[in-house]
Amino acid sequence: MTFTVFISKSAQKSLDRLPFLMREKISKVILSLSTVSRPPNCKKLSGREAWRIRVGDYRVIYEIQEDRLIILVVVVGHRKEVYR
Repeated sequence: MTFTVFISKSAQKSLDRLPFLMREKISKVILSLSTVSRPPNCKKLSGREAWRIRVGDYRVIYEIQEDRLIILVVVVGHRKEVYR
């Protein structure tokens, strides 16, 4: 089952502001979500219907719409700021 991955405008802006190497690493993780929507290192967030993946000191917050086979990346940011 293959998912289509969408990135919100705010998440894309945050991703574009990151250093090149970190941006490449996070982009690979985001692209891998199309084949494995819940990788072993992901965690369900409490209080909202979203999942989180760690990439170093950065976090990728995303929502899964199983009925439509869509993954929406909502937030990409440093771990200090991403949960606010």
